[in-house]
Amino acid sequence: MYDIIVIGGGHAGVEAALASARLKNKTLMIVGSIMRISNMPCNPSIGGPAKGIVVREIDALGGQMAKTCDETFLQMKMLNLSKGPAVRALRAQSDKVTYPKRMREVVFSQENLEVKEAYVEELIVENNCVKGVILEGNEKIYGNAVIIASGTYLASRVLCGHEFWPSGPDNERTTTKLSECLKKLGFNLIRLKTGTPPRIKTNSIDFSKTTPQPGDSIPWHFSDETLVKDIRPIEKQALCYLTYTTEETHKIILENLDKSSMYGGIVEGVGPRYCPSIEDKIVRFRDKERHQIFLEPESEYIDETYVQGFSTSMPHDVQERMVHSLPGLENAVIAKYAYAIEYDAINPLELKANLETKKINNLFFAGQVNGTSGYEEAACQGLMAGINANLKLKGKEPLILRRDEAYIGVLIDDLITKGVRDPYRLLTSRAEFRLLLRHDNANERLMKYGYEIGLVSQERYDKFLLKRKKIDELKQRVENITITPKNNINEYLLSLDKPVINEKINGYDFLRRPNIDFNDLENITDEKFIETEEIKEQALIEIKYLGYIQKAYKEAKKLEMMESRKIPQDINYDDVNNLALEAREKLKKVLPETIAQASRISGVNPSDITMLLVYLEGRYGTSNK
Repeated sequence: MYDIIVIGGGHAGVEAALASARLKNKTLMIVGSIMRISNMPCNPSIGGPAKGIVVREIDALGGQMAKTCDETFLQMKMLNLSKGPAVRALRAQSDKVTYPKRMREVVFSQENLEVKEAYVEELIVENNCVKGVILEGNEKIYGNAVIIASGTYLASRVLCGHEFWPSGPDNERTTTKLSECLKKLGFNLIRLKTGTPPRIKTNSIDFSKTTPQPGDSIPWHFSDETLVKDIRPIEKQALCYLTYTTEETHKIILENLDKSSMYGGIVEGVGPRYCPSIEDKIVRFRDKERHQIFLEPESEYIDETYVQGFSTSMPHDVQERMVHSLPGLENAVIAKYAYAIEYDAINPLELKANLETKKINNLFFAGQVNGTSGYEEAACQGLMAGINANLKLKGKEPLILRRDEAYIGVLIDDLITKGVRDPYRLLTSRAEFRLLLRHDNANERLMKYGYEIGLVSQERYDKFLLKRKKIDELKQRVENITITPKNNINEYLLSLDKPVINEKINGYDFLRRPNIDFNDLENITDEKFIETEEIKEQALIEIKYLGYIQKAYKEAKKLEMMESRKIPQDINYDDVNNLALEAREKLKKVLPETIAQASRISGVNPSDITMLLVYLEGRYGTSNK
């Protein structure tokens, strides 16, 4: 008998199991293969636009991904560093050998966590409440809550050319019985597709025909618990390389489209819109002369390079010609051929905001099985499912992150409110409050939750509070500095082609000027700022973007009021007068938990929200505000 059973050992399953165990629940993680725990079957990278901020959020809540990534990355860089703080994000090129190895060590050393190699065929459900699982051979294991984090393994099949066969990623075994069980329980499953590019023998690539892409010299890291001395130095970081498709590449693809799984008519699932196959890119953007292709090392321990941007489901002989048409890869040896994979996923409209199903109590879903793509999206869902399963069993309110609090909140709200048509990928454009959801302030936004729940230690939380105090003290000190228009000051500013000072201002207003930082403030005053670069950077962002941040918080406050207005579970939308037919159907399908969630449903207009508010006021009064 377990408190929580987690099905799956990928990025979602690991975070769910670790969170559960660390919160003192007796936890069982059931995996198809112990050696596939936290496997990276696609791109061996973590982070990127929006996704890098999610990794920081996972860390702030007490998750594991950020720490393991810091310990095992091959290269790290900050994307969009020259742009505003809202779009900056870390991206690490990970080592696909050492990352899962380190994660296995974490899993097997975790107290309260057991791991079992097996395949789940059925769920034990009594009175609309999950009670456990049934394994192959009819072995029954009981638990108070179950989290399904099965990734792309439900009734999956691999496609290459016109051939296809039942398989999970990397020729791992798939499972069909669990899909059948979910259908029998009344869940709406959808069919999705993703793919992966070929891997090339690194020593067969002529890198002289490509452009090196180094990491950053700044010692970046995802977790605030990672020490700078433990970070891989720039001189030991691996290089990535850039090449491009050619006219010959495009010709080969267009001449062989009928041989592709996608264009040959055998694909059932819907593929990722924001990470299409190379043949899809060539067809959709025929006017584009070339496409970027990144050559990324997979590990220090294997002689394989990942061909980023070259996913395909062409047959092997066509893949050979395609690869050899790329500059630098004329004589490349393919170590692993590309393939597409399609699989069953649950329609996320079946889920509540805590990732529990609406149909069955104490049954949670997390990761790619919810219709998402990407390791980061999976990991954050696993963490939230583990946290909320724990809170549910302890009779506490769930942790529901708002859209202005976290990209995790944006992701989950999008899933449960809008559903998915193709694998969901998190983008900065999906977040209306992205200036509030920055890389630098993830701890500010979320560490209090990690601490209150019990995943962040007292020592770590005290360090965070001390850092916050130092930032506030620095801002106060800057505000008390007076700067007057003197010749030496203006000469300094003119020498750097920066606007001169014409009137007395304080240090706060000086720092709000474009292209001004603490070094400039030191050079024109007698002040010395000995704070860490991290503290100065965060203080500078808060000072420079004060007006924009205050405006965003004001808008977020309006949303928070709507989020607090709950919709009773027993509401009958047929009783709400003057609702548009489409709105009525969508509200019945989604069953939103708040007015704010209802307002974000496609097809529900402001007039429908007004009618709903009028009905709630008349039917339930102000008690549900």
